[in-house]
Amino acid sequence: MVNFFHWFRSASPGTGAAAGGGRPSAVAAVVPIRSLGTAHRARILEHLLALDDRDRYLRFGYVATDEQVQRYVDRLNFERDELFGVFNRKLHLIAMAHLAFSVDPEFNSCAEFGVSVSKAARGRGFGGRLFERAVLHARNEGVLMLFIHALSENTAMLHIAAKAGALIERDGSESEAHLRLLPADFDSRVAELVDHHVALTDYHLKAQARQFWGLLSRLQDRRQTTSGEV
Repeated sequence: MVNFFHWFRSASPGTGAAAGGGRPSAVAAVVPIRSLGTAHRARILEHLLALDDRDRYLRFGYVATDEQVQRYVDRLNFERDELFGVFNRKLHLIAMAHLAFSVDPEFNSCAEFGVSVSKAARGRGFGGRLFERAVLHARNEGVLMLFIHALSENTAMLHIAAKAGALIERDGSESEAHLRLLPADFDSRVAELVDHHVALTDYHLKAQARQFWGLLSRLQDRRQTTSGEV
């Protein structure tokens, strides 16, 4: 188990800075979570660069420099792994999770979870909701064991893992958690399908609203310019 963690960490997403804590409330449970693709790489970079030194330390296990964050984002494999994000009404990425699947054939039923939440978005259960979303997808992809590597001081992330029933082993400043997942079933597949469509609909509505308000702002600016010329 320990050897697996040492191998996996080199390609792992790390764990989150201030994951949000606990099981989400009924309100947080309906927060749309969208799958992220290559088109979101720039927004992922923007989100991670906005983390301060403390948050980067909790997210990556060390105080990552801007260059190291850039390399991490450049190396994201969207075909192998799954990334999830929460967007606010301005389409800013305010929380994201990385579900990294094992590249070792001996551990092809394993994955690791990492999450980060913007400081202004803390306390809304986003970390817990992203964890639930990742678990659902992992189950449907045949993952039987989900791993979390976190600093022992990252109590928010460890709390989420513990509430889900994960076994946590502490070794000084670091902790390892692993959670056995149930096999996929009809309910899990339908639940993920519903989550996916809800998130896409929410994202498109926010995009349309943003375009509308942008157009309205430009029209107002043009009207004021025209009035000034007269």
